[in-house]
Amino acid sequence: MAGKDKLNMVRYVLLLALLLLADNAEAARRVRDFEKAPHNYWTRPLTDRFTQFKTALESGKLSLDRSSEKAFVVSLLKALNISPATQTLVYSTTSLQLRRISPRNPRALYFNEDVYVGWVPGGQIEIASIDPALGGIFYIFDIPRGREAPIRIERSTRCFNCHAEFEIGRIPGLLIKSVIPGPGGGSLESFRGDQTGHSIPFKDRFGGWHLTGKHGITEHWGNLVGELSPTGLKKYANPPGRQFRWETYPVATSDVLAQLLHEHQVGFVNRAVKATYDVRGALVKGDAKGQIVQHADILTRYLLFTNEVRLPTGGIEGDPALKAHFLKNARKTKLGASLRQFNLRTHLFKYRCSYMIHSVAFSGLPGPLKKRVLLNLRAALDPVKSHPASVHIPVGEKKAIGLILASTLDNYPK
Repeated sequence: MAGKDKLNMVRYVLLLALLLLADNAEAARRVRDFEKAPHNYWTRPLTDRFTQFKTALESGKLSLDRSSEKAFVVSLLKALNISPATQTLVYSTTSLQLRRISPRNPRALYFNEDVYVGWVPGGQIEIASIDPALGGIFYIFDIPRGREAPIRIERSTRCFNCHAEFEIGRIPGLLIKSVIPGPGGGSLESFRGDQTGHSIPFKDRFGGWHLTGKHGITEHWGNLVGELSPTGLKKYANPPGRQFRWETYPVATSDVLAQLLHEHQVGFVNRAVKATYDVRGALVKGDAKGQIVQHADILTRYLLFTNEVRLPTGGIEGDPALKAHFLKNARKTKLGASLRQFNLRTHLFKYRCSYMIHSVAFSGLPGPLKKRVLLNLRAALDPVKSHPASVHIPVGEKKAIGLILASTLDNYPK
């Protein structure tokens, strides 16, 4: 090798080493705060529901129906106490399995208050399970292709490309996007990527999602695809079932009530997980008062539906199977009142305090923060005094909510 070639080779090796060092330094900087002390996302023992369920599934102690993909999904949902009627279908490529998703093969999502299941026909099962201390724990696994095939469940790190970014405060949370997808499902335009919850206007919701059921929501982005042209974005109808077969899925719905419940839950989980991380970090530093006050106010207002978007004239109907399953899991007073009773005419619930107060996202709040939220709720539900978080709630409803909380929460202030 000539001297000049040797020199060029040395320069190349040095340049490569520098690039590797830069990559390593960048990787070190990318270690997220929630992975470090005092949170210790990867080393703290997990207590979320799916992690506890996972061992029985992998060991074969829990036997699921393997006769078909759909049968496996239905049996998995049943084991997790998730109704197939919670199904919502999204056809935009906003997932880890984006290559499999399109208007011809929508991704299905199912949920209860603590576990979220995603499935793409022909693809894998995705799980987001809420841990009381850590937020979202993410898993992915293949549907077994035979009676004896083992189930291997992987704790996913790739989900954090979306599920721990700035839109949700860089914590392991949940994500709902509203986009205008192209004919193949790729996003052309997006809306409210950094916002979740029941205060999102309907005009910014459902983009890339199918929407079924009786409702009067006239301005929204559901059931549409777009195409870019020299004159701008053109929109085309994409009715549910036109480009895919409903028989592929457990139920023939992507119901409006399921969409609204999902949005509400995701909004609460993200606020609760963000509060848990912020307050836990502040407690270690010994200066948590400001964080506790701030997050307690946010959570109190959210729990009481302070800024809930009003339902359209005539309200919504909601899938009967979904309503029946949802009410079956209610925590009730001796007289049968619960936070899961629906209104569906002007707003979601008869009693405007969220049932998510019974979820692990709420139970996992740091003690001082949870105490402050409960005290805030007690003050906001005082039937005599006015409170900014409950000005929209009549006195009789305040009293009813207070009785439900006193009957169903052990630590609610008397």
